[in-house]
Amino acid sequence: MKIAVLGATGMAGSRIVAEALARGHQVTGIARKAEGLKDHPGLAKVAADVTDPGFAQHLRGHDAVVSALHFQTLSEPALAAILNAAGVKRVLIVGGAGSLEVAPGVMLIDTPEFPEAWKPFARPGVEFLAALHGENGLEWTFISPSAFFEPGSRTGVFRVGGDQLLVGADGRSAISAEDYAVALLDEIEKPAHVRARMTVGY
Repeated sequence: MKIAVLGATGMAGSRIVAEALARGHQVTGIARKAEGLKDHPGLAKVAADVTDPGFAQHLRGHDAVVSALHFQTLSEPALAAILNAAGVKRVLIVGGAGSLEVAPGVMLIDTPEFPEAWKPFARPGVEFLAALHGENGLEWTFISPSAFFEPGSRTGVFRVGGDQLLVGADGRSAISAEDYAVALLDEIEKPAHVRARMTVGY
């Protein structure tokens, strides 16, 4: 497949690029400083800002687009407009854990345990997901990581859930960025959560 990754040099984006290339896909890695990406025969590097006029040209002809951008950078309506202009329907969003439910109707972001300092970054993700639910033109999937999302190992062993926060037997909610990338590429190759949110964790 031909896959474009927005935010390709970030923690999640770089691992998604690596996983896609390892599976033999053609990847367009897009970032403001794309030269930070390692050279690979299957990788096309594009240095661009998603807010640039005419950005959609970089996405034309792709089978799927992955957005690993911060939610402060790009709103859902703005992303939808770019994808529509590019003629791309399939989009996967690197989401956050804040919108996951810890009890019926109770999101993680609204619990006392959720750090106050994280809320300005997490709240736009909640709003982005809400906007996606009203989006009928795109074949979207919003993929929330578990609460602790950081670099680690690629084990290929994890659980996939829906709207509820996944917590492991050790009481911790976590997923490595490497295993998150595995789950995201699995969803690209065999879509099971189109127009839905999914989560992944140990």
